[in-house]
Amino acid sequence: MNLPALLSRRKALFLAIATVPFLGVVAAFGIAPDTTTANLRVETVVENLAIEEAHPTDSGAFDFWREERLLRGQTLSALLTNLGVREEDRLALLEAARKSPALSRLTPGRTVLARVTSSGRLLLLRYLSNDTTLVTADRVEEKFRIREQAIQPEMRPIMRSGTIQSSLYGATDAADVPDRIASELAEIFSGDVDFHRDLRKGDHFSVVYEAFYHEGQMIRSGRLIAAEFTNAGKSHQAVYFKDPQGREGYYSGSGESLRRAFLKSPMPFSRISSGFTASRFHPVLQLWRSHKGVDYAAPTGAPVRAVADAVVSFVGRQGGYGNLVVLNHQKPYSTAYGHLSKFGKGIKRGARVSQGQVIGHVGATGLASGPHLHYEFRIDGAQKNPLTVKLPSSLPLDSRYKPHFAAYAKPYTARLELLRSSNLAKLD
Repeated sequence: MNLPALLSRRKALFLAIATVPFLGVVAAFGIAPDTTTANLRVETVVENLAIEEAHPTDSGAFDFWREERLLRGQTLSALLTNLGVREEDRLALLEAARKSPALSRLTPGRTVLARVTSSGRLLLLRYLSNDTTLVTADRVEEKFRIREQAIQPEMRPIMRSGTIQSSLYGATDAADVPDRIASELAEIFSGDVDFHRDLRKGDHFSVVYEAFYHEGQMIRSGRLIAAEFTNAGKSHQAVYFKDPQGREGYYSGSGESLRRAFLKSPMPFSRISSGFTASRFHPVLQLWRSHKGVDYAAPTGAPVRAVADAVVSFVGRQGGYGNLVVLNHQKPYSTAYGHLSKFGKGIKRGARVSQGQVIGHVGATGLASGPHLHYEFRIDGAQKNPLTVKLPSSLPLDSRYKPHFAAYAKPYTARLELLRSSNLAKLD
C-alpha cells in the first residue's frame, strides 16, 4: 500500500476511534430524566486532522546486536558476511575501511560488535583493536565514517532473562543477549542439557555477564559470570569461580564442577539427521544396514569439537568414513568423527587435545550424500548409542575452597533468583 493511501486509512481510523467516546457521552446524557430533546440543532462538523507523515527507520523491522570473534586469516568482507550484512552495505564499508589500518588487518581472537537489521542493513560497528583503541564505523546516510579513539572501558555486570519459544538463539536475541554469551550458556550446560533433543518451548534462562562500555555505549561483552537454565521444569545453575591456586571453571550452587568428563554432543547447535539404529536405509549404498553412530546435519566447514580430553589415535582417510579422526579418552572410552572436510589445526596422531577443542570441520567425504558429521561413541572398541550411554561424571570443587566459593557465589545466585522470580527481561 502506498503512503497516501496508508495516511488516508490512518486518518479514517483515527476519526472513527475518536468518535466512539464522544457518542458514548451523548447517549449517556441523552436519556437523563427531565432532559428536553425536541428542537435540538444538529450540526455536522468536518475537521482536517494533521497526521504526521510516516518515515521508514534505519532499524527496519527488527535489529539485533551481533558479536563475532575474529578467526585467523579472516577478512573484513568475510566478517561482514558472517554478520549477515547486505552486499551494498558491505561494499560501502569496505570502501571506507581502505584508510583504516585496524580494519585492514583484523586481529584474531578479538571481537566485533555490530548492530544489523533483519534485512541486513548495517547501522553501527564497533571493534576493539586492542585493549585501549576503539574503532567505530558510523552510518552517515548510505556511507560509513571510520573513527579510531583511545579509551578506558568500564566493566558493568548485565542481567538478562528469557523464555524459549522456538530456539535458544531466537530467545537470546529477543532478550538482547550477545551471541557469544548465548554460545557460552549452551557450552556450560551441555553436560546436563542436550540442546539438540532436550530443548522445550517454555524453557527459561537467566544470565549475568560482563559488558564493557565506553561513554555509555557497549563495545564488547566479557565473561559469563552466572547462569541458570530451566529445562522441562528442572533448573541448572552455574557460577564462574577461580580458586586460590588459579584453577577456574563453572560450578553448581553446591560446588559441583559443570565441566563434565564428556560433552553430550560434538557440535553445540545442529540437527540430528540420523540416529543410532540396527537397521537404516543407506542413502548412498541404497540398501538396509545398521547405523552405529549419530549423524549431525550441518553446513560444510562447521567446527567439530572433541567431547573430552584425549590423545589422537587416528587421523586420515578411512573407507566410507572419508576423513576420520579417532580419539582415545580415559580407558575404555574412544570417539570417532567421520566425513570431515578438513582436520583441525595441530591434529595429528599422538597429539593431545582438550575438551571442546576443534578437531575438524563438517564435510561430505566418504559415503555421504551431503555435508554432515558421523559421530561414534565406543567402549572397549564397540559402538554404543551416544544419546543413551551413561557418561562418567565430573569432580567436585576442592573442599578447601568451598567456603570461598560460597561467599563469592552468593550475590550472583541472588541475582539469578531475582530474574527467576520477577518479570524482568533485562537489568543493566
